[in-house]
Amino acid sequence: MPPRLEALQRLGTMNLCLRPATTTPKTPLMPLIQTANLSQRERKRKAKQDPYRWAQAQQRKNANLKRRGELQAERDALLGDPIWGHKTPFIESLETAAQPTAAKAADGSDTAVVVTPRSHYLTDAELDEVAQHAHALTKPVVGVISSQLEDSLGEAESQTQHDRRHARAVEALRRITALENGSKKDQYHFNVRRIVDAFGRHRTDGVVPPKPAPINPSTVEMPPRAGPDTGSSEVQIAILTAKIRNLAAALSVNRGYKDIHNKRNLRLMLHKRQKLLRYMERKEKGSGRWTNMIEKLGLTPAMWKGQIELR
Repeated sequence: MPPRLEALQRLGTMNLCLRPATTTPKTPLMPLIQTANLSQRERKRKAKQDPYRWAQAQQRKNANLKRRGELQAERDALLGDPIWGHKTPFIESLETAAQPTAAKAADGSDTAVVVTPRSHYLTDAELDEVAQHAHALTKPVVGVISSQLEDSLGEAESQTQHDRRHARAVEALRRITALENGSKKDQYHFNVRRIVDAFGRHRTDGVVPPKPAPINPSTVEMPPRAGPDTGSSEVQIAILTAKIRNLAAALSVNRGYKDIHNKRNLRLMLHKRQKLLRYMERKEKGSGRWTNMIEKLGLTPAMWKGQIELR
């Protein structure tokens, strides 16, 4: 039986390409370190071929990198720090709120009077009034028989003892209510009252220059302001600034870098203040309210421009 030989197939059914490839195929599993070695080898070759030209190129590169670093440092200095900002007298007074301060006398004389800040919303005048009332209520009463016996020495001794006890009680009240002996929470509430008095619209509307009137003013008459202003943007920004500075100072000591929960709280407060500052910039930029807030609180553009990152 003759052997079977397969017939030749036509060329259209063949998958073999007779033309050479125009580009060399890239192997996907090529090691990445090979490119770095090639570039390093190319640098060495160029440095060996023309050392003078290579040195000039490196000198230009170093000068450009140095200038780029200087420009970046200037931009960072202009932006400022998103947490601390600039030091201002008002910010320093928030940190030293519990310390006694010297003030002028109420009668207008040149004598300086030491004013001690009080906690629990108390003032020195209220404390003196309560002390006088208590002194009158606890005054020793002389009986009818004692007055007839004319025991003047006993009455004088009881009055002296009463005055001594009263002075000791008043001194105890002054020490208990002194803000320097209170907690951080008492100092925070005291600072909030000062912030409301400094930035509230009920105070600043008569001092800060108003915003220019619009061309087409609204015909709706706004109701008059009643009570202290605690909800305006500048008041909330100032309160958040005090909170941020206190929390950042607490995180900077005693291994605070491990306190991830308070780090998150700090980040949330920074973003909340950034949102309020952007709103204030859009509504009041260039006005007296904006300028007064920026100057007193020492705010920097990094607090409302760009992205705030904590490391």
